[in-house]
Amino acid sequence: MVKRAALVTAAAAAVLSTPWWLPRSVVALRMKIFARVNGEESLTVPNPALGPDRFEQLYGHPAANGRSKGAVLSDLFWYWLSPGPHVHQEHLEAGERYAEVAACTQAVLAGTSRDLTRAAARCAAAALDELGTRRPRLVRLRDLMMPIWASFFYELVFQEPCPPAVRTLITDNADDVVSALKCTRPRRMYRRAPLTRHLLRRLAAGDVPHRLPRGLTRREQAYYLQGTFFNTAVVQMSEAMAHLLLVLAEHHDVQGRLAADPADDRYLDHVMNETLRLYPLFGIAHRIATDEIDLGTGAPIPAGSVLCFSYPDYHLTGHRDPHAFVPERWETLSTKTAHHIPFGVAANRPCPAWRLAPLVMRAVTREVLTRFTLDSAVAHTRSLPHRAPCLLVPRERPLPAPAARAVRAFLWARDRCEDVGRAPAQLVLGTWMVLAARRRRMAETYFATHDTEGRPLPRHPRTAATAADGTAATPPDAPADHDGVAPAPEDGAGPQDGTGRPRCPFDP
Repeated sequence: MVKRAALVTAAAAAVLSTPWWLPRSVVALRMKIFARVNGEESLTVPNPALGPDRFEQLYGHPAANGRSKGAVLSDLFWYWLSPGPHVHQEHLEAGERYAEVAACTQAVLAGTSRDLTRAAARCAAAALDELGTRRPRLVRLRDLMMPIWASFFYELVFQEPCPPAVRTLITDNADDVVSALKCTRPRRMYRRAPLTRHLLRRLAAGDVPHRLPRGLTRREQAYYLQGTFFNTAVVQMSEAMAHLLLVLAEHHDVQGRLAADPADDRYLDHVMNETLRLYPLFGIAHRIATDEIDLGTGAPIPAGSVLCFSYPDYHLTGHRDPHAFVPERWETLSTKTAHHIPFGVAANRPCPAWRLAPLVMRAVTREVLTRFTLDSAVAHTRSLPHRAPCLLVPRERPLPAPAARAVRAFLWARDRCEDVGRAPAQLVLGTWMVLAARRRRMAETYFATHDTEGRPLPRHPRTAATAADGTAATPPDAPADHDGVAPAPEDGAGPQDGTGRPRCPFDP
């Protein structure tokens, strides 16, 4: 009887304690599964042999410049970032095609600090005013931010206000991308396809006022706009702002100081630097060694190695009390010399929005703090799978202290309960998507039939036979599964497509 009671007690304790041990155990298991995707040729830095002092040296090495070709991990990212990952700026190999795409991106993002700040503030004000300031609201900060950045980047691309219906297309697309990346929901191409069709229509009508890369077909241009501005830009800026606002919701003293002096850009920059140090937007950035790399520290790194640069691990080195949130540390630290690369390294394709992001984040933060106080008690991790639950309270109508404590307790309890179900779901979905990506082999298939500039490789009898039966050159489900969009009739001809090139498997 005593033994049975002990077993029941132990079982009950295990069940009741699941919010504390289950999520982190599942995350650790999920990371092991993803690590196996990289294969034996992968090298994660920093590590005991290549410490933080060699991190940026390796990252900036001229031979650490391969992007997609030759890495199994690329198949997974191509799967997540469809449609059109073969023309996504992040995945293009160095060469003329990348140079043309990068120049176009910089032209779209260009603008004076004043104009960019005003545009971001205007988009934020419009979205927040729709939300209203008459009563407290429970929100998910990432969801709150997405419409703001959807409108902002639409204005940069089309140089006109974003219609509400199109804003919904963009947020649906971006939400599906980031949810798949976080393994909280499966990839659903039907949520991305409407935006692709919209962009194709706008391109056919000549509505894009920028000179787009001429080496891309019209469909590839649509994929480029969707991937660069309405996937990556919207997702990354929404994540960055969600982290920043959640930090303010957790640290009321910091929030109060910024609200009392909105013009204190110096302190706000310290807060942003510390936020991005603790919660970098990139977990692992991978590169492929295109040649042997000798750092003078022992055996050289062979060509073909997959180099995995861990931003969180690097950001925790070289700082006193590295896990603590201390914006004041940046009073004496310099972003140029500290172990701090929130936008990558200058020698290896830094984020094209490295100049724009701090400007517009300041503007949006001011708009939020002008209207609301923020409060939250949820767990804060880099991956932000819960989308940052938060209480927004209108500044003119503060909540009584007991009510605020009750809401904080509710947020804390709900977050722990959601974690119990979310962690196993992430494990299952992540494993399933890894297997699906490996089965489709999108990057491997593409580079088996195309060079790094997107030109079809010369076909020989074996390649032709393989392609004919649809087993290697083009998987039977590649066009429909890859972009989920029926080809537009006008895509098969015209000045953009009149190159005489065979249609590639990712340009259906």
